[in-house]
Amino acid sequence: MDDPYTPLMPDSLRGDTPPVQRDRFRDGSTTVHVERWGDPEAERRVLFLHGAGGHAGMLAPYAAAVAARGIHVIVPDLPGYGRTHVADRGALRYEHWVRVAGEMARAEREDLGARITLVGASLGGMLAYDVATRTGAAHTVVATCLLDLRERHARRHISHMPWMGVLAPRLMRPLAGPLARVTLPVRLLTDMRAISNRPELTRVVLRDRLGGGNSVPLGFLRSYLESRPATEPEDAEGFSLVLAHPEEDRWTPVEASLPFFERLAVPTRLVMLPDTGHLPAEEPGVSLLISTIVESATPG
Repeated sequence: MDDPYTPLMPDSLRGDTPPVQRDRFRDGSTTVHVERWGDPEAERRVLFLHGAGGHAGMLAPYAAAVAARGIHVIVPDLPGYGRTHVADRGALRYEHWVRVAGEMARAEREDLGARITLVGASLGGMLAYDVATRTGAAHTVVATCLLDLRERHARRHISHMPWMGVLAPRLMRPLAGPLARVTLPVRLLTDMRAISNRPELTRVVLRDRLGGGNSVPLGFLRSYLESRPATEPEDAEGFSLVLAHPEEDRWTPVEASLPFFERLAVPTRLVMLPDTGHLPAEEPGVSLLISTIVESATPG
């Protein structure tokens, strides 16, 4: 299977990697493509959750680097992305992501017999937080950003044009009924050009039909923009959260995540990843991200 991402990563993500096993997870009529890295009998387990331009293949270099440190890593293609098969694509909604991620987290905790670590990249950060509060399956969440879409500033950052984020609540109202099934390229809806600070990597993402070059139904967009965390940050309990944020993120700067992060009642830690963009591909930030995940995968 072609991998356009690893060749563009720093040497720290291009060493000897453990073998990958491809698996499936059933959710009703959806067949979720899952990639598993490392020893399935390992005592530590990490579930990666990608964002709007991602899929398991994009996160493979990071997953392999973590697995090489003796951790079993699971990376699903969330519905609508990658190689996951969705029977009715026009009916896809963000709630489908929340359900699949939650069911997978519960299944991994049950199989391991202990709580796991959740790693959320981009919008997967808030998804990981939501899964942790809904399931109790995680002892730690590592998020690269935490966007509370109730806040105008968060919507401005993710939108293709800032004014779209400001007007999003009114723009979303007509996207019901037949319009909800209309699909549009992700790059027209959000600022995918800022996903990386390296032009060659950004071009790969935008051409990737499984990720950044994908199209999604407008109903999915509306359901995401209207999503709310099941638990307010002041009421969160039972896990710790690490915000491992790229220092040079031109898409969702750390200021967009801090308002939610600073309200969290659970133990928190902020780790800034030096010299890295939204999709970390620069040193020394990449190595710091990997070591942060590995450290967080060991319950205290």
